[in-house]
Amino acid sequence: MTPRIAVAAVTFDRPKELSVLLDSINAQSRQVDTICLVDSGTVPAAEVAAAHPNVDYVRSEANLGGAGGFALAALKAVASGARWIWLMDDDAEPADPECLATLLREAEARDLEAVVPLVTAPGHPDRLSFFFRLDGKVTHDRAEVEKLGFLANDGHFFNGALIRSDVFFKVGLPDMRLFIRGDEVDFTIRLRKAGIRFGTVTTTAITHPHAFSETQHVYGARWHVIVPDSAFKRYYYYRNRGYLIRRYVRVRSLVADVGGYAGYFLQRRDLPGFLGWARSFSLGLRGKGFAPLEDQKF
Repeated sequence: MTPRIAVAAVTFDRPKELSVLLDSINAQSRQVDTICLVDSGTVPAAEVAAAHPNVDYVRSEANLGGAGGFALAALKAVASGARWIWLMDDDAEPADPECLATLLREAEARDLEAVVPLVTAPGHPDRLSFFFRLDGKVTHDRAEVEKLGFLANDGHFFNGALIRSDVFFKVGLPDMRLFIRGDEVDFTIRLRKAGIRFGTVTTTAITHPHAFSETQHVYGARWHVIVPDSAFKRYYYYRNRGYLIRRYVRVRSLVADVGGYAGYFLQRRDLPGFLGWARSFSLGLRGKGFAPLEDQKF
């Protein structure tokens, strides 16, 4: 019997990109049974959803962030009775019509509970949007990663991740408290701790906007920090880094972050930047700062 597959997708004010995504999902050689779409945007995307088949549209009047949106979409997809859940952001796009079929085939052949594709930069298929660390160094070179074949116990969630529905019963849903920037790291840690079999298939890909400029090297090629391009994203990224260090007692990450960000900001004599990092990071370390950003008092 062919297993049921549901897409869990999120969107926020990207109607054109969403339409491209829905078209590309419906063009897959392995058809999906339903597309569970959660829309938290300021302008509803109901008309875009209605113009495409198989879309189960859920409108949220609250901005759930990526984490809350994926949590609701995944729960809706699991409730549909699907065996496999394919997660997608609205600005992602499968690179070819065989993407889903390849992921499913590899998952079944390798007895995996979750499998992810490579994520390439739009217009630059030879460049990965998110780096891998190989031999201690970071790389965005697709060919360098492809030659490894399959990367066990490694991957970039959530874009394009194909996850067996029972995994969510084992590790839970994405943590909506993290909102954005860090929810995927938390989910990956939970997969590893639960012993979930997963990995990256390098023979297929999706496209997703890159963030090359965010990777800042501090003390050479082996030590870098991520500096998002807006105050909004920086707040959540730094806070969530601190929280995950606290939650999982990640001592090496604590040393890397304190040393890396101190070096980055102080080398540039950017005291306001350093204080902004320290404030948000310390909130996470103390397990605080989970109210909506506009309600924060710190």
